[in-house]
Amino acid sequence: MAARAETFIEVDGAEVRVSHPDKLVFPQAGLTKLDIVEYYLAVAEGALRGAGGRPMVLKRFVKGIAAEPFFQKRVPAHPDYIGTAVLRYASGGSAEEAVLRDAAGLAWVVNLGCLDLNPHGVRADDLDHPDELRVDLDPMPGVEWSQIVDTALVVREVLGDCGLVGWPKTSGSRGMHILVRIRPESDFATVRHAAETLAREVEARAPGLATARWWKEERGESVFVDFNQNAKDRTVASAYSVRPLPDARVSAPLAWDEVRLRRPEEFTVPTVRARFAEIGDPHEGIDRTAGSLTALLALADELGPADKPPRGADGSGRRVSAMPLIEIARTKTKPEALAALERWSEAHPEIAALLHPADVLVDGMRGSSSLWYRVRVNLQHVPEERRPPQEPLLAEYDPWAGKSWSG
Repeated sequence: MAARAETFIEVDGAEVRVSHPDKLVFPQAGLTKLDIVEYYLAVAEGALRGAGGRPMVLKRFVKGIAAEPFFQKRVPAHPDYIGTAVLRYASGGSAEEAVLRDAAGLAWVVNLGCLDLNPHGVRADDLDHPDELRVDLDPMPGVEWSQIVDTALVVREVLGDCGLVGWPKTSGSRGMHILVRIRPESDFATVRHAAETLAREVEARAPGLATARWWKEERGESVFVDFNQNAKDRTVASAYSVRPLPDARVSAPLAWDEVRLRRPEEFTVPTVRARFAEIGDPHEGIDRTAGSLTALLALADELGPADKPPRGADGSGRRVSAMPLIEIARTKTKPEALAALERWSEAHPEIAALLHPADVLVDGMRGSSSLWYRVRVNLQHVPEERRPPQEPLLAEYDPWAGKSWSG
């Protein structure tokens, strides 16, 4: 049978077009574009609890999960059931972003090539005051799932001491998210400050297990409690988001008594759809638990200012790393980054053998509309007299080439 060019589905009285419904989005899992649409419709109540009513960045995988997505802030031409909100950024720019209100909106964004949903931490009716504090537990290389779980339980303890309730979910990748509903009383800077305080307190209670250090090369083999996900321009994959992994893994809400028992790989499009039909949404009560940041902000005063990295003496104001870093490459794609790292390792086998997992830094960097990759190596475990010097980059991709800027 020939693949269909399009099909139309009715969702709550709205007719939604799905182009190329038979296209295999997840070849390994055998899931088509229409399968992903139907998954989101099946879990719509939970997905909208996480992403509904919030402006969101469209992360579009138009070339499939093996290619880099592009990020679209400005909503394209859209039907009446898609809402919008105009966000203004510190850079002076603005963007009219999509706001999902119902299940038809979920189907519409999937048709655009979106897999995961990336909403901001504010509601469309109050863009200046977040109603969600987001705790992103980001493991460094070499960190096992059990260490992430232990860190999550420390986060829960600190939140409880501050009168707040955390709602855990797998990130759908290697980490875990803990969502905290808060009353929309504070601006972004205050919420980020509260989140940083939470991270510092978690590090103080679990040294070596967790870290609040923003600079990646300083974290070691620990779980980074990423407080910067609460900055104004940041988004996080929301609950029930499908992630671009071959097994069609899902960012799955958990009950706290499941955190130590379940593993991220258990939650895929088919299993989460069945789980939702059986038990509903473990985060069903999240909107009834909005709390105050008062206790966290008081703790911030007790802890005092966070340590800041030294700045260079050249007048540029740039941060000076305390670690012996060398840069290997800048590339357009992650496979190119990993290939450059392999070339460097083959050229320096004795040095590569001394590196710890967390010494290899392959970072996805946000460009104008897509990611690019920076590869660095931390030589902290290499004797000083054996450390290779900074060499010409093996690849030097410029994400800003050809861009023009107003003014």
